[in-house]
Amino acid sequence: MATATTNFDFSGCHVLVTGGTSGIGYGIADAFQRAGASVMITGTRGSPADYDEVDLSRFEYHPLQMQDKEAIFALGKAISKLDFLVNNAGANLLFAEGGEWAPENFAESIEINLLSGFHMTSAVIDKLMQSEVTSGACVINMGSLTSFFGNELTPAYGAAKAGNRMLSMSQAHKWASNNIRVNAVAPGLIATRMTAPMLDMPELTEAMMARTPLSRWGLPADVAGATLFLCSDQASWITGQTIIIDGGYSTMG
Repeated sequence: MATATTNFDFSGCHVLVTGGTSGIGYGIADAFQRAGASVMITGTRGSPADYDEVDLSRFEYHPLQMQDKEAIFALGKAISKLDFLVNNAGANLLFAEGGEWAPENFAESIEINLLSGFHMTSAVIDKLMQSEVTSGACVINMGSLTSFFGNELTPAYGAAKAGNRMLSMSQAHKWASNNIRVNAVAPGLIATRMTAPMLDMPELTEAMMARTPLSRWGLPADVAGATLFLCSDQASWITGQTIIIDGGYSTMG
């Protein structure tokens, strides 16, 4: 897996990346750790040993089901120090029975892709307020290109990600006086395990590639680089923004 190569130095910083065991989340966790940070990640399996496909020994692992509000707040209480929170955990119910139009799937998608991040931020906001990072603590919410376009396949996912964009703006206003910045990143189609079924749909991928100027799929490292930048002192006057990472797809008319 390609990694984000940066000159950022996050030595002494504490980071939590939800859903950090694979895909975009792992790419972000890996980049922060390589930049010197102490990184905590969450995942749905019982222990790091349950992930045969990746080595998670560099991270502090916390099992967590993102639909479990009580568990989210318990984790927040257990964390002693935190400078940066990346609300990455999410789920794609596109291929669930009934798709995202099934009411139960729609509700589950909103719970995982929007409400869990709101709860996670609420659970650790007191720790972020205690951060000693000069440029301020940061929250990064995970958006998506689907939040900018209507799509009959992903009504819930798109709605949740659009909610994350607006939530980021509101949170940026709420906590600016506490020296906490809040931004979102909105990836296009990133090649991960979660998107693998979509990448096997020629009618979708051919159309997307035809309007992507950079003519390749995104990688987790592409999102990681933007995330580290937004958490760095080089972005100390950026808050309430959503950075689109899509190879230029959204610029095409």
